[in-house]
Amino acid sequence: MKKIVAFKVEEELAQFLDKLPNKSDFIRKAVLAQFGMNCPLCTGSGVVTRGVGEHYEAVLRENRRRPCAGCGKPEEVPTGVEGAPEADWPRVEQFLHGGPLYCSRCYATAPPCSVCGWHFPADARAEHDVLYHSDRSP
Repeated sequence: MKKIVAFKVEEELAQFLDKLPNKSDFIRKAVLAQFGMNCPLCTGSGVVTRGVGEHYEAVLRENRRRPCAGCGKPEEVPTGVEGAPEADWPRVEQFLHGGPLYCSRCYATAPPCSVCGWHFPADARAEHDVLYHSDRSP
């Protein structure tokens, strides 16, 4: 599901954005870049050479699972929310943005952070605050 959002910008930035052929795509990519990191294979270009792609294709195929951060049960590593039930989107998005990967059951039982809403083990609160909320006090 897509939603429309709005935000205020300076006049100069508005003029720049209005000249782009696809303002929404540009803004979407800029926002997502702030959440993530460049792909180590494509270095952020979105394209890998044939040799690199062929070399890592088998590695990626063989490493499609990782243990749930709660129970340890193997979970398929998601590459996006597409194909996941809508109820699982917050769990998948948490992982995609650098948080722990939980199975649906463990995600529901792990306590959420009062600041960002991420779910993580209660005994990891201090580490979570340092990593993700260093500008705030625990």
